[in-house]
Amino acid sequence: MSDYELVYSDDPNFKKRCPKCGKYPCACPKASDMVPSQHTLKIRLEKNGRGGKTVTVVFELPNNEAYFNDVQKKLKGLCGTGGSYKNNMIEIQGDHREKIKAHLEKLGFKVKLAGG
Repeated sequence: MSDYELVYSDDPNFKKRCPKCGKYPCACPKASDMVPSQHTLKIRLEKNGRGGKTVTVVFELPNNEAYFNDVQKKLKGLCGTGGSYKNNMIEIQGDHREKIKAHLEKLGFKVKLAGG
């Protein structure tokens, strides 16, 4: 890939292209495309490289940023703590494995607790 930005095109749909995938119509996965029962998510606890702080990580997520960004916000509210969604992983501050597992199962996902 090159590091330039296209500034002009004679394509009439150029302005309508999705800024993430670059296609018209957008080919990005939508939140409504997610079928939770078809996916198994894994949860682990991490401390390494975090200054001794404990973080609960949900990983092996399907590629659907819109859906999991929304799930991450709900998990932060449920646990009453901070967190983020990045690199197809949800990170929630603290040890909240059981709360997160129960919530994800309620959404319909299969969940496994993994060693960390």
